[in-house]
Amino acid sequence: MVGQGVLRECLADPGVEGVLAIGRSPLGSRHPKVDEIVHRDFFDFTAIEPRLAGWDACFFCLGVSSAGMTEESYRRVTRDIALAAARSLVRASPGMTFVYVSGAGTDSTERGRTMWARVKGETENGLLDLPFANACMFRPAIIVPGRGIRSKTRAYRFFYSVFRPLLPIAHSLFPGFVITSGEIGRAMIAVVRRGPPGPILESREIRAWGGG
Repeated sequence: MVGQGVLRECLADPGVEGVLAIGRSPLGSRHPKVDEIVHRDFFDFTAIEPRLAGWDACFFCLGVSSAGMTEESYRRVTRDIALAAARSLVRASPGMTFVYVSGAGTDSTERGRTMWARVKGETENGLLDLPFANACMFRPAIIVPGRGIRSKTRAYRFFYSVFRPLLPIAHSLFPGFVITSGEIGRAMIAVVRRGPPGPILESREIRAWGGG
């Protein structure tokens, strides 16, 4: 859901010259700005490292819900994939800005009681230890998807189908908690252009950088 919104903002921005989309399946649509790599093994990106050279930024939007997952399984999908991608990227394009979509409530100490927050904290810390020119962790809370954008997570789809009429109101009333997918995308682009204000951006800061 976040990735769709970010891609939409990149395509709409005249200053973005090109996008390389990496996924397990094709996007299903074509655009002159977009090149695609369909890559099956998200735990090893070494085979495609030559195509990762020369890019200004990576917007890492992959993520899953922790519901029903063991900590080991969630860590493998959340931390291990992100770090595998980042290690290949830092070898291929060390001068890039790496932006990771984390989540509000992430535990940077890695010692809290909430499993997903600990794992997200491990992931953030591992990414920030890599020698990118810049790295920034985005921690959005409730995300309002743009028109036509749907989450792949069933529980999230149910949430949005029930509460969608209230989300525009919540977006106005709670600027530090509710953010749109478009604001996230525009903030990512702004962070690359201007440099991140710090290693971690919470929802209110993301919204400000995204023009919300």
